Amino acid sequence: MTKKKETKKKTIPMQIDDVVAPEYVVPLGPFHPALLEGEYFKLKVEGEKVLDVDLKLGYNYRGIMKLAEDRSYWQNLYLFERVCGICSAAHTTAYTRTVEMLGEIELPDRARYIRTLMAELERIHSHLLWAGVGMELIGFKTLFMLIWRDREHVLDVLESISGNRQHYAMNTIGGVRRDIDKDMIPKIEEKLKVLYKATVTATKAVLEDGGIHARTVGIGTLDKEIAKKICVVGPVARSVGMKIDVRKDDPYDAYDEVPFDVITAEDGDIFSMALVRLGELVESVKISQYCLDKLKTTSGPIRAEVTEFPPGEAVGRVEAPRGELLYYLVSNGTNTPERARVRTPSYLNDYALLFMLRGQDLADVPITVASVDPCMACTDRLTTITDQTTRTQSTNTLREVSKRFRMK
Repeated sequence: MTKKKETKKKTIPMQIDDVVAPEYVVPLGPFHPALLEGEYFKLKVEGEKVLDVDLKLGYNYRGIMKLAEDRSYWQNLYLFERVCGICSAAHTTAYTRTVEMLGEIELPDRARYIRTLMAELERIHSHLLWAGVGMELIGFKTLFMLIWRDREHVLDVLESISGNRQHYAMNTIGGVRRDIDKDMIPKIEEKLKVLYKATVTATKAVLEDGGIHARTVGIGTLDKEIAKKICVVGPVARSVGMKIDVRKDDPYDAYDEVPFDVITAEDGDIFSMALVRLGELVESVKISQYCLDKLKTTSGPIRAEVTEFPPGEAVGRVEAPRGELLYYLVSNGTNTPERARVRTPSYLNDYALLFMLRGQDLADVPITVASVDPCMACTDRLTTITDQTTRTQSTNTLREVSKRFRMK
């Protein structure tokens, strides 16, 4: 037998630096496990880096503003509460505040404290929900389950006050529908103590855990000057050091007398947005306790008498959990509004994603999108444009609409 001659294979070292990764377009949505609502991100990537991004909405458009013009002011309470499930109290507060401006209606003191309490309980619910989703998206499932376990406490409080965990139906024109009995206050205070401890625990985990730092610090950074130009609001604006808050800038309900701090950060990354929201949880617990103390000593009615809605227009705004929520109403003197417009905070904050996603790793896209706490269903607008000359229609992305109508 003759031995086969062994041939030594020649190895060629891989020149990683010389490899040029091709550019691809990666679709995220309109239906994706990380995105609970329908939205489409067109990501232009090179390797694992996002070079550019475009956003298309319009999958959840419901025409609520047009529907409101065919219903009475009272029927619209039910309608506007369903703009967003998480911010239902914020929407009815903004709507009733705007209607009360039209009718020059003064709220009773007890109604002001109850409205403020409900708004802060809803803020606690929203921020805990956001924190839990964020932890799940970066793979920290233990903290996700712990945060959502503690979120049940605030839902129990909301249910004990209103009867519902969502869509509380508390606000009405001129006040609130339900009172808070003195017997309920000690139980709510016990729940607030639990929520305060839970917030401290979650904040400690975010500050000390290296895995959370690796996935949030320096990721999805929003430049402060860009934030000012595109007019972001809420925790997104406060994460870049913009100290804006409707509760301080244009007080409503009982916020003109409630002591609280506006929480800000400086870096504008996901970590900063988390710190702002966790800090706001502590302030919301304090505000809730203040309102409960006032309810112990404040008596009187919980709603004012409403007689008419004179002709005119009004703009009302509140600080929803996601930021400034604005309502515009036009009255023609009847029981039905002539015009109704709603500008939700996500309508402004979602545009920031076009800048925050550039230069990020593809794996960080879901948590970056979640960092602005987007609500597509309440934001949604149709992006179909009709050419009046040719009578043709086209569906456009956010960037295409911006380019088409940008002033020269």
